[in-house]
Amino acid sequence: MQACKELGLDYIAVYTKEDEASLHVRRAIEERGKESVFRISSYLDPNEFLEVADYTRCDAIHPGYGFLTENYRFARRLAIRKRPLIFIGPRWEVLREFGSKINTKCIAKRLGIPVVPGSDKPIYNEIEAENIALELFHRQWEEGIKRPAILVKASMGSGGMGIEEVTHPIELRRVYRRLKQYVKRQFGDEDVLLERKFSVFNHIEVQLVCSQHGEAVHFGTRNCTIQSVFRQKRIEVAPAFNHNYKYQFDPEKVTKRAIQYSLKMADYVGYDSVGTWEWIVTPEGQLYLLEVNPRIQVESGVSGSITKIRHLPVGVDLVKEQIRIALGEKLGYKQKHISFHGASIEFRLVAEDTKRGFKPWGGTITKFQLPQYDWLKVYTHVPSDRPYSIPSDYDPNLALAIVWGRDIEEAKERGERFLNEIKIEGKNQEASIVTNIEFLKEKLKKIQMFE
Repeated sequence: MQACKELGLDYIAVYTKEDEASLHVRRAIEERGKESVFRISSYLDPNEFLEVADYTRCDAIHPGYGFLTENYRFARRLAIRKRPLIFIGPRWEVLREFGSKINTKCIAKRLGIPVVPGSDKPIYNEIEAENIALELFHRQWEEGIKRPAILVKASMGSGGMGIEEVTHPIELRRVYRRLKQYVKRQFGDEDVLLERKFSVFNHIEVQLVCSQHGEAVHFGTRNCTIQSVFRQKRIEVAPAFNHNYKYQFDPEKVTKRAIQYSLKMADYVGYDSVGTWEWIVTPEGQLYLLEVNPRIQVESGVSGSITKIRHLPVGVDLVKEQIRIALGEKLGYKQKHISFHGASIEFRLVAEDTKRGFKPWGGTITKFQLPQYDWLKVYTHVPSDRPYSIPSDYDPNLALAIVWGRDIEEAKERGERFLNEIKIEGKNQEASIVTNIEFLKEKLKKIQMFE
């Protein structure tokens, strides 16, 4: 909504009954009137989006961060319908390629790009899955790994969904069977793959911006290693590595390789939007492609906050870039015009009990006060002037906070100050609100390191 406003574009917003108290609804009404918001029953139903779009004569649909963002059938439907609509994201052919982890791995291997060891084609029965699992376990046993493990993944999953860990071959069939049923129900596709699990690693990302005119640039790297037990990110840092920290490898060489590989894949498929290439880096500096996210990510802001284009101030809104590209504009700049300044950290504030397996907390927030600083950006749907009941239908995310510093040490100091000054109160029938703030404080000290 903010990006549209700054670009001079009109917008309408949709919401579900569970989301009616969210700030995005109030903002739309305040800026554009009650006729600018429409209630729908689900964020997953394409028909409801199309009904609202046709009624309001919209030109384009932004699918958000999740839900329909990687649904190539939805993007294709927008493109071929009688009254076409612009899908703000990659064209549907690209989504079809990268929406599947199996397809992504095949493309990478074709281009000579290293991928996480494991399967790279659909597995059709439990016997085949068990044989692949045994091979992955044997390799780890041969390397002397004390607690080997593999991951069973949904090919179409994202955001930590559709992933289960197996620590012994005897568990494989049960997990494989259960996950296939889950992903068929959740994603309409029962393809799964098996991959080696690395116990110690850094999870880094390369942020790309590509246009419909064959232009491609990168906006640096991020480190997203701090995650929940469900592999959902909790702290993101830009750039990916701290050059004052002693690694067993040259971080500049590793990030350069990751960027080159990412651009190579983007060029191969003719990528035409904002996207993220995700990588695993081992303590020895080995690099493996994890997956491609062909969409805008929640953590895009942490990359934008350290980026400068030409003579403009530091800070680039990648959502604005995504919208401009979808509307057919050229980038208007090249890689040589992009520079990076300082370091940035993004915190995801969540109502969850990190000491009890990141169990979600549900209830009503009665006080929600976040500090304000020039070096801080906060994005939240939670109002600060009235009680707010956390919808049980969605993850209990409360806010995204992005802290900038002249270097990583200043960013960490500012991040700790921000976390210490947060004031959140709430309750349910059983107890007071529980958040992940203490977890974020503890993990802040360990960012960009290997454990």
